[in-house]
Amino acid sequence: MTNLIKNFAKSESGAVTVDWVVLTAALVGLGLAVMTVVSNGIEDLSGDISTALVDTDPLTNPFATNGADAAEND
Repeated sequence: MTNLIKNFAKSESGAVTVDWVVLTAALVGLGLAVMTVVSNGIEDLSGDISTALVDTDPLTNPFATNGADAAEND
């Protein structure tokens, strides 16, 4: 029984697996951190795009960016 425990303690076959688990966890954590930081900016940008698309009248002036440009381009 003591030989089994000594062999288990000396074995390094699981060390590579532990390294990969740690690296994978670090990459997942980094991805979540980036997603958290970027998500607010993307949400604001998508809202701005939605507002611009709703406010644009493609029949009168499809290239207007706001009300002032629509008056100038007529």
